[in-house]
Amino acid sequence: MELREDMRILLMGNPNVGKSVVFNRLTGARVVTANYAGTTVEYTAGTVVYEGKHLNIIDVPGTYSLSPTCRAEEVAVEMFADGDLIINVANATNLERNLRFTLELMCQGKPMILALNLWDEARHKGIHIDVEALERELGIPVVPTVAVTAEGIRELIECLPQAALPPAWCSLKNGDIWKRVGEIINKVQRVTHRHHTWIDRLEDLSIKPLTGLPLALLVLAAAFTVIRFIGEGLIGHVFDPFFEEIYRPFIVKTVNYAFPSGMIHDLLLGTTPDFVESLGLLTTGIYVPVAMVLPYVFSFYMVLGFLEDFGYLPRFAVLVDTFMHRIGLHGFAIVPMILGLGCNVPGALATRILESTREKFIAGTLMAIAVPCMAQTAMIIGLVGPHGIAYVLLIYGILAVVALVIGTILNRLIPGYSPEIFLEVPSYHLPHFSTLMKKLWQRIRSFLMEAIPLVLVGILLMNLLFQLGVIAWLARVSRPVVVGLMGLPGEAVSSLVIGFLRKDVAVGMLEPLGMSVKQLVIACSVLSIYFPCVATFAVLVQELGVKLMLLASIIMVGTAIIVGTLLNLMLPELATVAPLASLTLLTAAF
Repeated sequence: MELREDMRILLMGNPNVGKSVVFNRLTGARVVTANYAGTTVEYTAGTVVYEGKHLNIIDVPGTYSLSPTCRAEEVAVEMFADGDLIINVANATNLERNLRFTLELMCQGKPMILALNLWDEARHKGIHIDVEALERELGIPVVPTVAVTAEGIRELIECLPQAALPPAWCSLKNGDIWKRVGEIINKVQRVTHRHHTWIDRLEDLSIKPLTGLPLALLVLAAAFTVIRFIGEGLIGHVFDPFFEEIYRPFIVKTVNYAFPSGMIHDLLLGTTPDFVESLGLLTTGIYVPVAMVLPYVFSFYMVLGFLEDFGYLPRFAVLVDTFMHRIGLHGFAIVPMILGLGCNVPGALATRILESTREKFIAGTLMAIAVPCMAQTAMIIGLVGPHGIAYVLLIYGILAVVALVIGTILNRLIPGYSPEIFLEVPSYHLPHFSTLMKKLWQRIRSFLMEAIPLVLVGILLMNLLFQLGVIAWLARVSRPVVVGLMGLPGEAVSSLVIGFLRKDVAVGMLEPLGMSVKQLVIACSVLSIYFPCVATFAVLVQELGVKLMLLASIIMVGTAIIVGTLLNLMLPELATVAPLASLTLLTAAF
């Protein structure tokens, strides 16, 4: 067929068949991510160059059928209607199930190519597919690919002009489709025996609750050890030296030369030399997202990308599915929570993968309440850790109890139900380095583009509120609650107010207050619960809408007041009481 620059080439397939990796190989860096009109479902578009022509290619959300069962699949069907050429990406290790969707696509009468991805995994599993025979049976081009290594990608591009209309016989009902799939499989596929490898055994161990849950705890512990090691190393050896030795002298000299004193000087540099507490646009505004947060976000997404590409996250989602249903969610809702541990902003963005508004609301609210970001975690460890790591674990135990209680309440009060988990569990395979780095760069770039502007706007707003006396007024109004009910020093009010800008900065501002261990536990717990930072707040407003975010905010503030008060009443001075016993008291109170 003739290729035109205005034509729309759609990449379609079941979830977890490597479709996005094929897309990245085809398009390189020429991509843009957007929401489908009227939805929060994302798709990615880019261009592929063929003989000097820039062809539009779109990575359609994964779907198992053209009869949609969720919003993402509805979007896929709507996008399919506007497509000119279809590249159907199928998992060669599970050809029978994937061919069902292939035949359904063929029945729509659009030019098609079939890409058999994960070709290397099929060989390793003893699966032999006769490509030429499959082409004869289907009547369309078939190209084996290994997207992570780019094997077959050039052949796939060169095959675009050969995309063929399916044969006239392809008009089948559902039962006939499965019958035809069986006939094709018998003719083109042969499976030979092979012994289990250590990866096969690991797959089995990680999906069974008895062995999978301990393995999950081990994976999480190892992941966050690596994240903290890399993050702290980057801060101590790269970012802090740069900001102290190069950035600070340059920016102070430049601003002092242009604005020796006055409001603009203070707005740009702040009123103190400390990068965290100065609240200057060019000090705190740049240092916090770049030097304090970026190293942990970098290390977190590097580890997360490895676990994604290795194939572990779907298994983890299956393991926690039963528990997540207790709080109104299904197992895959664990993904926003995990992302939120790195930074709440991408965690909030990830709630769009959930199907219903009910699930998005519960997941977004629980993440904002009980999932501290990596930067805040680092500050809590630095502040509370010297008193004993057990007190850090006590804080996170408190947050876990709060999440369970609030999630259970929301599940019972909000009408609707949690759908059953339905996702592809891929085989384990070692990630490809270049693919991993490309995904990492895309996420880091997205974080910087979203975080820095929001932090700068927040700092500007905070400075204006200071100038107008609003912060002082808020401190006076909230003092009876903070001091009277929660037992915190009056100076902690300012930290709680700053927490709306950056929670990690707010935790750092508790250090000079000389608080007891009990007060530190209360303050860190309340800071985690009471409100998201301005960047997360803005994203949640976008994802949930103003009304639902207002309701979520009321729940957060109310929960923070109740938890802070209960902690103050129930917990003795923690220097003399075991943290585990303290957590038991709190659980009993709830």
